[in-house]
Formats: sequence, C-alpha cells, structure tokens
Amino acid sequence: MAAKPKLYYFDGRGRMEPIRWLLAAAGVEFEEEFLETSKDLEKLRNDGSLMFQQVPMVEIDGMKLVQCRAILNYIAAKYNLYGKDTKERALIDMYIEGVADLNEMYLFWSISPPNEQAAKMTQMKDKIANCYLPAFEKVLKSHGQDYVVGNRLSRADIHLVELLYTVDELDPSLLANFPLLKALKTRISNLPTVKKFLQPGSPRKPPLDEKNLAKVKEIFQLK
Repeated sequence: MAAKPKLYYFDGRGRMEPIRWLLAAAGVEFEEEFLETSKDLEKLRNDGSLMFQQVPMVEIDGMKLVQCRAILNYIAAKYNLYGKDTKERALIDMYIEGVADLNEMYLFWSISPPNEQAAKMTQMKDKIANCYLPAFEKVLKSHGQDYVVGNRLSRADIHLVELLYTVDELDPSLLANFPLLKALKTRISNLPTVKKFLQPGSPRKPPLDEKNLAKVKEIFQLK
C-alpha cells in the first residue's frame, strides 16, 4: 500500500491550504508535520529536504516536492483534475492563476501591519467585486455548464470554490450579485469528498488569528 502524502508546513492555511483542498477533493488522505518554530524549518533546510530552502513541501510518490504550482500540478494530473486535453489545461491554468493572484492579495493583507490593513482590505474588496467575481461569473454564464471547464470537475472548480469561501469570510455580501458562483459553491461543497473536508475536525484550517500570526512570524523570521 502506497504511503500517504505528507505535508510540511505550519498549522495554518497560507500556501498549503490549496494543496489540502485539492488532495481532499480527490479523496486522498494525507498526513501533516507542522513546523512549530524556526528551528523546525532550519532542520528541513539542513537535511536537504527543501530544494529552494522554503515550504510548503509535500512528500508524495517517493518525491519531496516544493513550489506550490509544481505540487498542485502533480496532484491535479495524478488524480485526473487537470482537463482532458491541452486546450482545457490552458483554460484551467488561466483561471487558477487569477485565483492565485487574489489569494496572494489576501495572504499579504493577513500579515500586513495593522495600520495598513483597512486600506488594503478596501482595495481587495474592490478587486473582488469589480474584477475577479465578474470574470468568473462570465465564464460560467458563457457555457451554461455545471463546472468551470469541460463540464466536469477540475482543479479550477476546487481552487475557485476555496476562494469563494474566503470571500464569504471577508464579506458575505460580496457574492450577492453572482448567482452562478453561489450555485457552483453549493454544488462543489456537496460533493462527498469536499463535504467531508468542510466538516469540523477535518484538516481544513481556520482563518489566521493573532496567535497563529505570531507563530508564522517566528517560524519564517518575519518582522
């Protein structure tokens, strides 16, 4: 029996959460080893596990994979969540890069100084309401299908729905004018593997709080 994938990161969302979502949606059980201090990260660096000296890192199929896109690409391809041909893969890539852009905005907002957060939140909400959500709603409207690409489940659906949950946490009213996105969120959330991941006690992580933020700053030596 193949070993379960093992994820190395801190006990929080960050750049590992899309990986958790994708594995969970594929029905893959995984283990996690959490970094608690900067010494844990230094140990991984010193033993040669981290090619570029940074996490996330995932042990899977005899490999120690780093770099989020490489990890996600491998999981998506392995579990048939990456489209049926190169055209579908190109569309999936385009959509998930848009999701990734917004995720980066959220990530940097969450670790920014308190005196900068209000302005950054206003800017982020404007981008969400006037750029990203309209773009994804238009995609769904253009083909009238249940999924973002190829009328079957792909990583594009998973990453987008993860983003929609984050948007809902920031401000539920942001989704009010996007019925197709709300329907997609409900549809994907009701898939058995995703539904299980959304239950309390699953590997899904809560939003970053002050305690976890302090731990992140210690692990990664952020000011």
